[in-house]
Amino acid sequence: MSRPLFMFRPNLQNEDHRRAWALLQAVPGGQKSAFLVKAILDSARQDALESTLRRILREELQAVPSQPVQQPEEAIPPEMLGFLNTLMDDE
Repeated sequence: MSRPLFMFRPNLQNEDHRRAWALLQAVPGGQKSAFLVKAILDSARQDALESTLRRILREELQAVPSQPVQQPEEAIPPEMLGFLNTLMDDE
């Protein structure tokens, strides 16, 4: 059985391709395959982790009763009103 072959031909007009190409060029010659394998597996793990996290958060948010929290109405202290009035009078 022959080894599978993968060819990467970046479109240097595309910003993401240029960035990926620059990163790949910075990897030492004998480590490019290992770098690509790690990048692909890390991306798959991150996608799976994000999906799991979204599912867990969705489940937890559904379990929490959603009731609006009423903020108590606080009167503006007279000192603050006086200060604001002095600012308005200066104009």
